[in-house]
Amino acid sequence: MIDIVVVLRAEDAVLDFLSVLTDDGGGEARVILADRAETLILGAGMAAPERLALIASHVRPVTDGIASPGPGVLATLLRQAAAGRPCRIWTHSPADNRRSRGRLGRDTALAHAADAEDADADLAGAELRHAVGYSPYLQILSDLNRPLGREHIAAKLEFVNGSCGHLLAEADPEFVVQTPRVPAIERFFDTDPDQRERLFALLASLDDEAASVVDPWEFGSSPYEARRLDATAAWVRERCTRAGSGSGGTLVEVGACEGALTHRLATAGFTVRATEPNAVFRPRLTTALAGSDRVTVDGADLAELAKEDAPRATAHLLIEMLYYGQDLALLDDLATDLVFVALEPDALASRVRPWLERSATWRADEEIVLVPPQLETVCAGRAYLSKRGSVGLLLRRTNG
Repeated sequence: MIDIVVVLRAEDAVLDFLSVLTDDGGGEARVILADRAETLILGAGMAAPERLALIASHVRPVTDGIASPGPGVLATLLRQAAAGRPCRIWTHSPADNRRSRGRLGRDTALAHAADAEDADADLAGAELRHAVGYSPYLQILSDLNRPLGREHIAAKLEFVNGSCGHLLAEADPEFVVQTPRVPAIERFFDTDPDQRERLFALLASLDDEAASVVDPWEFGSSPYEARRLDATAAWVRERCTRAGSGSGGTLVEVGACEGALTHRLATAGFTVRATEPNAVFRPRLTTALAGSDRVTVDGADLAELAKEDAPRATAHLLIEMLYYGQDLALLDDLATDLVFVALEPDALASRVRPWLERSATWRADEEIVLVPPQLETVCAGRAYLSKRGSVGLLLRRTNG
């Protein structure tokens, strides 16, 4: 049985997979260095210090362009490493918060799955496990835990100090080596394709990788998200009624994603212009709201809405979407006198309050806790995380 460890960079093999490479009686192993499309051969009987010295000789400075070579190249490297023999494959978590590693973990699983579909393929029947590694946002339920003894910890620290000293002071968070990146217990988990894709998408931002699965943030299945969306829709309905427009007003929902909130607003009687600039989410939004004569869908983002010479809307909704560096000065040019903002508390304090204190155009009309923080499982129970809560802030134009 050959152990094949697929890592982005050489140091990863020791930081997260030391037990794999040294604890199986000196069995044969291969280390695929994905950033270089290179395979290190660790022969049977090769002592642990020799293995670490070989890996250390391949630790490189951080450069541009360090990335997964993609499932196709990885499939070839895996087949070459296995050479038709039984093997186990180990790689990064698809939910690694370092996106370069998360992408490699996903790509390795895709490469393995594509080859394993053929009963006669080299990788047919090969087990694949992901390292939990350092996971600051998710607690992942592991299937295999390997506590390291003092000898192994000493070997890790010697490897880091002797071969990765430059990475201890690295500025790039993708590649810096700090204490949490050097685990004393190496934890691994198995996953199925759906869980893998959801873990990968969950750690994405708003690019196409976040949209690689339907409903990546589980708005349709999460009790927390259902409460948040219900509370948000009720808040908008009540405040618009108080403002005199009732539920017959026109709303512009910016960043409507797949329409979880849009549907609630339309059901409440609002006419909604749902904008979604992401080209993958937008067709799903259109499909989800097909048949509703109260909703129109387009791809305008906040900057485009600010430039439009559009009829005034009852309100614009910026719900859980001001996390991505948008220029809040754009709000001044929106065709409305009311803006509903919802964010987790820390983002509201750091992003919106300083801007609002300087604004001569907007004042806070109301602040409300929509939902408090809560721990919740995700990805069919494979992991859990802290949902940070949502605070609503109603802005009213001072010169409207």
